[in-house]
Amino acid sequence: MTGSSTALGTKTAAALAVEDRALAHNYSPLPVVIASGDGAWVTDVDGKRYLDGLAAYSAVNFGHGNARLLDAARAQLDRVTLTSRAFVNDQLGPFAAGLAELTGTDTVLPMNTGAEAVESAIKVSRAWGYRVKGVQQGKATIIVASGNFHGRTTTIISFSDDPVAHDDFGPYTPGFRTVPYGDASALRDAMDDTVVAVLVEPIQGEGGVVIPPADYLPSVRAICDEFGALFVADEIQSGLGRTGHTLAVSRVDVRPDLITLGKALGGGIVPVSAVVGSRDVLGVLRPGEHGSTFGGNPLAAAVGSEVVAMLGAGTFQQRALAGEPVLRGLLDDLVGKGVVTHRVAGLWAGIDIDPALGTGKEIATAMAERGVLVKDTHGSTIRFAPPLVVTDDEIAMAIGALESVLRDRS
Repeated sequence: MTGSSTALGTKTAAALAVEDRALAHNYSPLPVVIASGDGAWVTDVDGKRYLDGLAAYSAVNFGHGNARLLDAARAQLDRVTLTSRAFVNDQLGPFAAGLAELTGTDTVLPMNTGAEAVESAIKVSRAWGYRVKGVQQGKATIIVASGNFHGRTTTIISFSDDPVAHDDFGPYTPGFRTVPYGDASALRDAMDDTVVAVLVEPIQGEGGVVIPPADYLPSVRAICDEFGALFVADEIQSGLGRTGHTLAVSRVDVRPDLITLGKALGGGIVPVSAVVGSRDVLGVLRPGEHGSTFGGNPLAAAVGSEVVAMLGAGTFQQRALAGEPVLRGLLDDLVGKGVVTHRVAGLWAGIDIDPALGTGKEIATAMAERGVLVKDTHGSTIRFAPPLVVTDDEIAMAIGALESVLRDRS
């Protein structure tokens, strides 16, 4: 872990020592031990407050301790929390109906995690390819994009080009073809009769909030239509208000066949994910072919229904849209002053720092010392994705901390 115990609070140092001793080291977190949260803020075990500029990778879009979500969870905890899908519970149907209406789709396949949603979309796409399109058994191909991040299961990392996620975990699952992200011509050249789906992120979050050309997603839709393939959009990070829209694909008025959702769908309380889309596509699944013991559980559905209701009002999307020019303007002022370039969509930014000033991890650590939590990715890039309840003054405070770090390192 970054940082020495002498520079940390007593309780923080003790907690980090326990974690270092007891946990597998599959993460390298900043030396911050969070004990509580409220809105856009978290407090560590020594009482220091931080502005949360990550929101658990957008899982906490609605803020820490959101009263509506906590009330929904508490009410359901007193009733029933898990039944399995062997039976029907009274929360899942309303949740599915509400989520379908919110996303403009027909059908919902509930799961738990984002990776499960992507795995489910892969299975559905292949089944659709064999049963509807008529692809020869075992020959289905799914086209993905370079720089993708869709999860860490063995199937998903098989088509990752990130060596940290990919290397030493083979043998790898076949059936995937990679093309450059944002390049519609390369996608069209890669299409053939075996392609059952094209799986892309409307905005690549883990890649550093990479926003494709405005005509890219519409071109993906047109190419999929031309070749009789499904368009699958991974909205696990980009969806549910983050970009100022319920779905990021709405920024360019595109309608995929399948959409994977997760993270914010559970309100930061329970893991909830789903694949939503056309009944003609999701309808290829037959009873017993796919499922999950916890997928669609009553507690998750109750929280998810409240998330749907909150997004249905549109206030969180509006807040993200209103905050976008504030965030962009503050970052514009730092270009040439330690910031090389940046990309902003709603309340979501990828910020490329001059490598001479430090790695992304070093910049994030320095910002944490100034009371702002962000996440590094790929070299000297950091991501800023605060809860959507963040105020303009808090955005200015966060970018002010970045400015201070860059000035001290120049």
